[in-house]
Amino acid sequence: MSETPYAEYLALDELLSQQHPVSEEHDEMLFIVIHQATELWMKVVLHELGYAQRQIAGDDLGPAFKALARVARIQHVLIESWQVLATMTPVDYLEFRHLLGSASGFQSEQYRAIEFVLGRRPVGYLNQLDEPGRERLERIRRAPGLYDETLRLLARRGLLDDRWLERDWTEQHELTEGVVETWLTVYRDTAEFWDLYELAEKLVDLEHAFSRWRYEHFRTVHRIIGGKRGTGGTEGLGYLRRAVDFVFFPELWEVRSRL
Repeated sequence: MSETPYAEYLALDELLSQQHPVSEEHDEMLFIVIHQATELWMKVVLHELGYAQRQIAGDDLGPAFKALARVARIQHVLIESWQVLATMTPVDYLEFRHLLGSASGFQSEQYRAIEFVLGRRPVGYLNQLDEPGRERLERIRRAPGLYDETLRLLARRGLLDDRWLERDWTEQHELTEGVVETWLTVYRDTAEFWDLYELAEKLVDLEHAFSRWRYEHFRTVHRIIGGKRGTGGTEGLGYLRRAVDFVFFPELWEVRSRL
């Protein structure tokens, strides 16, 4: 059996040569690596969410639980990464910010893909991507997301009427009374519906972690650039504040007020 060296297996020569600062400023390396590492973690998040969604569609919840738990843990790593970036002061960032041109996190295709899979499907930001990126995201937007597959599972179990599934996948899911009642049935008899109850709590864990990630993003941006517009003229804090308030799985939060 041939041995593959560590550096070759991880393509370290290529990976570690992908940092190209546009200035001589010391803090720019941190800025680049934080964002590149985030993109790598988001690749894993999408990998795990896709796997979880397929397992839910196949009524195999055990592997889905593991994948969803892993995503929530990755979110905690990403939360901590904002703490590292926050060591960069406003003065540090201003030394090279003007050289970034139109480059902006709003152009992250993978972040949009995660939002689309989880159920937030704004289309206004797609024009920030190139044509292949828009096409890839459109395919995700027109397909059922993670929560849609969960609701399909509830219908297959005879707990949710099929009429609550009849909607346009391109639209964001809104709180639906029939879905709330179904989750109440699950939460009021956890012994009978333990796997569905566990799935619901895994989704809540995921959203809780995602919300904390978005909040830390908001606070870090506020700390470093205040209320300025983002690079490339993007909205900045206004968008991030709205993102923090968005709820992916509204019925799973509403059910807590009804129990």
